[in-house]
Amino acid sequence: MFDVTFMLLIPVFIFALWAQYRVKSTYAKYLRVPAARGLTGQEAARRLLDAGGLSSVGIERIAGELTDHYDPRKRVLRLSDANFDGRSVAALGVACHEAGHALQHARGYVPLQIRQAIWPVAGFGSTLAMPLFFIGFLFHFPVLMDVGILVYAVAAVFTLVTLPVEFDASHRAVQLLTTHGIVSTEERGQVSAVLNAAALTYVAAALMAVTQLIRLLLLRGRR
Repeated sequence: MFDVTFMLLIPVFIFALWAQYRVKSTYAKYLRVPAARGLTGQEAARRLLDAGGLSSVGIERIAGELTDHYDPRKRVLRLSDANFDGRSVAALGVACHEAGHALQHARGYVPLQIRQAIWPVAGFGSTLAMPLFFIGFLFHFPVLMDVGILVYAVAAVFTLVTLPVEFDASHRAVQLLTTHGIVSTEERGQVSAVLNAAALTYVAAALMAVTQLIRLLLLRGRR
């Protein structure tokens, strides 16, 4: 039979596709705009880290496109080639956004601590919650459905906690780039455009997770 609850996911899925398009197109646009100071993403991130007393945090190169991230376990920034060597406005924004995460980690930013604490369960939930739930749904095992919902709820909370973490890292990046004179007033707006577009993907992920959780609760109600 057709699952009516699946209809809930369609508008969120469309929004997620639009968010992916927006971040890629905005990033590609400003990747072609050279920054006036001529610093690479790696150099700009290094300046912000050193200014924040984080000279011990390393910066490494990583393969791929927009694979940039901060590893709190090893205390290292990993920047993709275009952002490590790039001297564009986009490279500065992405690289310094990751530096913002390192600063959050060093300052004990609470949402980041919560996200790190629930990550093991959230990682498990994002992989196994749905199979557990639908096995329970198909074979009439309510307990298995409840376990699936509970674990998936943790994964949904993870996506919600990620929102303030990402927005704050972007805010820190823009503020510090301006304070240290790495970008001009005009470039500040361009950096913000790149980071705001990137934030849409996290908003889409949170909406998808919450909507999926509501869908599971509705299906559970049928049993």
